[in-house]
Amino acid sequence: MKYVLLILTVLVVNMLNAQPVKYRSGSSSWNTDSLGDHRVVVQFNGSGNIAKAEVVWRRRDADPASKRIIVQDARTGAKITNVKVAAVSNEKGTVLFEPVSGKGQYYLYYLVSKNSGSPNYPTVTYLKPENTAADTWLNTLPARLSVNAPVVAIESSDAFNSFYPMEVTATAAETRALLAKYQRTDYVVFPEDRQYPVKMFAELPYRWVQRGAVKTFKGEGMRGENYSFQLAVYALKDLDQVKLRFSDLKDGKGNRIPASGMSCINTEGVDYTGKWFTKSVHVTRDSLQPLWCLVDIPADAKPGIYKGTVEVLAAGAAATQVPVQLTVLPALAKEGNTGAPWNQTRLKWLNSSLAQENTVIAPYTPLVLKNNAIDLLGRRVTVDPSGFPAQLQTFFTEEMTGVKAAPNNIITEPIHFHFTGSDGKDLKFENGMLQYTEQSPGTIAWKTTNKHPLLQMDVAASLEFDGFLSYKVKVTALQDVDFKNITLHIPFTPEASLYLMGLGEKGRARPDSLSWKWDVAHKNQDGVWVGAVNAGLQYTLRDEHYVRPLNTNFYLQKPLLLPASWGNENKGGIIIAQKGKSILADNYTGARSMKKGDVLYFNFNLLITPFHQLNTDFQWATRFYHRYDSISKIKDIGATVVNIHHGNAINPWINYPFIEWQKMKSYIDQAHQNGLKVKIYNTVRELSNHAYELFPLRSLGHEVYSPGKGGGFRWLQEHVGSDYIAAWFVPEVKDAAIINSGMSRWHNYYVEGMNWLTKNVGIDGIYLDDVAFDRITMKRIKRVLTANGHPGIIDLHSANQYNKSDGFINSANLYMEHFPYLNRLWFGEYFDYENNSPDFFLTEVSGIPFGLMGEMLQDGGNAWRGMVYGMTCRIPWTENADPTGIWKLWDDFGIQGAQMVGYWVRNNPVKTDNAKVKATVYKKNGKALVSIASWDGADTEVSLNIDWKQLGIDPAKAAITAPAVKKFQEARNFKVGEKIPVAKNKGWLLIIQ
Repeated sequence: MKYVLLILTVLVVNMLNAQPVKYRSGSSSWNTDSLGDHRVVVQFNGSGNIAKAEVVWRRRDADPASKRIIVQDARTGAKITNVKVAAVSNEKGTVLFEPVSGKGQYYLYYLVSKNSGSPNYPTVTYLKPENTAADTWLNTLPARLSVNAPVVAIESSDAFNSFYPMEVTATAAETRALLAKYQRTDYVVFPEDRQYPVKMFAELPYRWVQRGAVKTFKGEGMRGENYSFQLAVYALKDLDQVKLRFSDLKDGKGNRIPASGMSCINTEGVDYTGKWFTKSVHVTRDSLQPLWCLVDIPADAKPGIYKGTVEVLAAGAAATQVPVQLTVLPALAKEGNTGAPWNQTRLKWLNSSLAQENTVIAPYTPLVLKNNAIDLLGRRVTVDPSGFPAQLQTFFTEEMTGVKAAPNNIITEPIHFHFTGSDGKDLKFENGMLQYTEQSPGTIAWKTTNKHPLLQMDVAASLEFDGFLSYKVKVTALQDVDFKNITLHIPFTPEASLYLMGLGEKGRARPDSLSWKWDVAHKNQDGVWVGAVNAGLQYTLRDEHYVRPLNTNFYLQKPLLLPASWGNENKGGIIIAQKGKSILADNYTGARSMKKGDVLYFNFNLLITPFHQLNTDFQWATRFYHRYDSISKIKDIGATVVNIHHGNAINPWINYPFIEWQKMKSYIDQAHQNGLKVKIYNTVRELSNHAYELFPLRSLGHEVYSPGKGGGFRWLQEHVGSDYIAAWFVPEVKDAAIINSGMSRWHNYYVEGMNWLTKNVGIDGIYLDDVAFDRITMKRIKRVLTANGHPGIIDLHSANQYNKSDGFINSANLYMEHFPYLNRLWFGEYFDYENNSPDFFLTEVSGIPFGLMGEMLQDGGNAWRGMVYGMTCRIPWTENADPTGIWKLWDDFGIQGAQMVGYWVRNNPVKTDNAKVKATVYKKNGKALVSIASWDGADTEVSLNIDWKQLGIDPAKAAITAPAVKKFQEARNFKVGEKIPVAKNKGWLLIIQ
């Protein structure tokens, strides 16, 4: 609901002291960082130097007696030192203090905390009680004293921090009395409106005590609205298999709202892959489980009053019939009234299947199957009778700017398994019949069964249009059998295995040999990329229990599950080394036994790289401005796309860009009028505490939010309580996020949200800051962002994940499944652009071996080295770097339409005579822009070896100039054949014409 507490004047009759208590907003009128967000206003009406306040504050926080209370003079703002806290409990507190200004108002702050640690990951501790009162004053306290400072109001710093009404707790006595009215011994059902999400799961809200025993639900909604309401089950004993049964709602005139349009998000739904599922709901004794019910009110429903029932069922307990009365209003809702998310109208999005169809996404082309060979954009997969790849090929040129007729073979022979018995001999399988089970433009799937008297191997595979090849390999023991080893062999060609990234290795030239063992407790490693710029393969090893782990600082809190097949109790591993004509990836399990009937899944995924050729013209034309700023300023600088981070006026809340969307739309409309595009920060990994659906999502247990130790910013501790992982915090707007659990129905909401933003706000794409979803969600996102001609630009930023907290995984390996749908990389924070090799730049940062291009971030990157890969930094993110000078040179040279020929291309027309000084050429008719960068450990000089014929330039007439480039180089002319000085870690941009 909207935060209607901005001016609260609601009076609540306190049943303990029969005094009216007002809950209201303090309108941010005090320093919350030092005093907290909650206070009691009391009015001292007595005389003398002792005031007594008795506050029935109905607190939900744990152990309130251990928290400090600060008393302040309302008139002067001074802290009062003579204070005696006589008694504190969750229900009430008694405080005596010296009223230094005599009659008047005083403030009692009761949740006082202190921040420490990182500003973005704060540690918040609540201050312990303190004794500041003078003995002389304490000695004057009488044994008995009537209340002479009654409560005027209980205030929160603002409406968002208020506990009223759903976090104002009922007392133990009130709870017992209310439950007794229902005359049940198993459970009680509390119907509740969508405007009041249940926020406490162990206590009843005082609101329910006030209204008395309510056993029916009444509400009203518009025609066509995604309506919702709650049935909160309070367990008087442990309950299992809690579920709901809906009846039609009828108006008595022959009209009805069908039960088929009703559901409960807590008991059933559609998962992020589009599959329907049911959940078994357990409710522990003395706890509260909200059940959120969804009702699709038909758009053609006749206005009127509709009645029906919802039956609550639980194993071993009597059913409860809850009468439901829904008034359908004449107004017709637009898009289900999703424009009013405070009414929980977007909960339906959790069960969305939007964009699940595996339709082909540009620039990819439909799959074509012919004679067991499947063609896809720039690549081919040939299927062996065993079901495994007989050959994997690409047709991309080394320049990555085109395709060719001759293939680049990735493997030397079919990928295959070895099941080696205890006698050292391999089991020989008989191949079954290969069957194609799906042939569509987006997916081709096949299966077969390979048999041996001791084993049956069921192979099911599918290839998608982007080059993702998934294998489900089910191995069943037909007899007891012992194995010396089980291995999967992937025999790479030397030409397609020049580089390697993963398995504890940063991106580099492939080592002569690599030996790796499973260690999921510490390392987010289950695969590797091996390849060249124009041909490669990433493979990952998994089983049927694979669950995507957490990432970005949180891997150790939810690591990989060791695959029972490949890991084999940590006996398994991978060895990559040359064997004969192949660079063999030997994926082994070590010795193991299987009993008759045992099943193991040796699943694996392959990604065939690159995904497409380079779009260099997009790189030159698309210039990001990464900050919310004035449109005129951005346009004048020369940027073409604005990236709107979170934590600002139009996108304040992390990963929840729906509250200030009208401001965002106004900004985007202005940008479009000025020829600029606008992308916004919106991803999945953590979610702002400002999300309207926070507490309905909490009602789903750990489906959407990860379990954790709690903590973090005080709002989370005071309103969410416990069992969560505190994530990113923005101090400027006090936005506190919670970590999501991984793959869940929140991804369905995310897709629907992107669709809504594209259609209603006009976003031109998204900026992803690391990613916590898989390729299924990424494909859906790309589809909705590019629908109806929208550009759908996606760039991905990653902080370097190669560290302890992230499980020592390479960012490019972690996110490679998303690369087919990205337009640019921004890798990123903690990447070292000064002390890493050219191979590291090429494989881990540039994106070039995958058909992408990138930008640099940390400290502005290294401008000279970056240009060898077509990269600059992004403005105005890094104050020490400014790419506008390079942008100007691009325009002056006319880089649009130029062919990029990187130093990695064997016939590059310009090379240096120093292997540590690289040269990349941007070639146009009759001229070339040459980028030179040094990885030499000292200043040096180089000569250029130029293939003039390739450049199409007459050397007798050629000129070599270094134009002046701001913050990059001074102007200089060089003669053909002249030595060129190159400073350590720097280089040149030269024009040859």
